[in-house]
Amino acid sequence: MTLALYMHPLSSYSQKAVTAFYEKGVDFELKMLDNSEPVAGEFAALWPIRRFPILTDDDRMVFEATGVIEYLEAIRPGGTPLIPSDPVAAAEVRMWDRFFDNYINTPQQRVIMATLGREPESGPGNVHATSQLDTAYAVLDQRMAEREWVSGDTFSMADCAAAPALLYTDWTHPIPGEYRHLWAYRDRLLARPSYARALDEARPYRNLFPLPIPEGRD
Repeated sequence: MTLALYMHPLSSYSQKAVTAFYEKGVDFELKMLDNSEPVAGEFAALWPIRRFPILTDDDRMVFEATGVIEYLEAIRPGGTPLIPSDPVAAAEVRMWDRFFDNYINTPQQRVIMATLGREPESGPGNVHATSQLDTAYAVLDQRMAEREWVSGDTFSMADCAAAPALLYTDWTHPIPGEYRHLWAYRDRLLARPSYARALDEARPYRNLFPLPIPEGRD
């Protein structure tokens, strides 16, 4: 069994996936997607959609960061359990995983697209995206008032999703300072050894981020 992950370290979804590998202590072969051959050609042939990360396990291919983590948990159930065995608890983890992908990452990327000129910066799409982020921040601050992790009592797949999502969205549309519960959660995520490793691996590529990165916000 040879696990190979096609990814780029700066990608939030790639960081989500690799955090799960590091959390569980599972080795993998890094396939860096930086437009160089032969990896770029391999990736295009494997997944014409060309969205990463994807995981290959010999002749099996798994796409989307959530799918990668679900697959990893299925084939390597030892170590840190990222999805609870209890089906109701597992459903909650999956629900919050989708929260970060859909209500944090997606509007954050729309704001980035506006910055790049691919969507009017003052247009309704961008205004809606920042409003979505403001609402999501408020929901999360309330959610984290008496919690360490977003779902259950232990670090889970949902926290793997939260770590890069909250890093990049704060760079893009800053989290208000009064949301102290959300800030404390963000600090815990950035200090988690598995995510801290993914974060360090992304540092050499920060010049690719299209907005100025606020000082002291990593």
